[in-house]
Amino acid sequence: MGLHVCLYVPNVIGYIRILLVFTAWTVYINPLRFVPLYVLSVILDGLDGWAARRLQQTSRFGAWLDVVVDNVGRGMLWNMLYDWGWLVSSVEWCVFVCNHNARGANWKNTFTESPVLVQAVMAKGFKTPLGILTIAGLHVLPVWLYCYQHEVLSQAFYVQNWLQIVGILVLTAGRLLGFAVEMWCIFNHLRFLLLDEEEEKKN
Repeated sequence: MGLHVCLYVPNVIGYIRILLVFTAWTVYINPLRFVPLYVLSVILDGLDGWAARRLQQTSRFGAWLDVVVDNVGRGMLWNMLYDWGWLVSSVEWCVFVCNHNARGANWKNTFTESPVLVQAVMAKGFKTPLGILTIAGLHVLPVWLYCYQHEVLSQAFYVQNWLQIVGILVLTAGRLLGFAVEMWCIFNHLRFLLLDEEEEKKN
């Protein structure tokens, strides 16, 4: 059944990440504990992909687990930050369902026929200026907002308030770019479902 895949190094990193997320959730009101735990989980998100490629331990399960842990972590944080945070989380889960249902583990490499903006964001595995901005908006924005709300940036790092606001604006621009890509993914999947249904009726 391939259960050995569950013990691949990148997947073990995924299990550690989910433990970090749940531990961070229990200490949400304590920035000195929450931020290191949550940020470590985000950092490990980059490490698991590197380990998978380096050790030749890529798998469909690993690709699925990686996004699930991302969504659980960000969903938790958005929901704790704002009453409407569930909307952000819901969109991310919907996109996850759309991409992994139709495109599988290689979903990042299937945007060759998408609009120019979507291609620009997704190009080279997000390793472009627009891609980096989008990933920053996705991962860093909720952490930045947490630090802003709990005055971590001003008290621990002496970041001026105007610079914190600039950071929020830049990261929000990145998140909006990501939102545009997400909307295209959802629209494209709906089109796929409807076209498929029409073809089935013809046959």
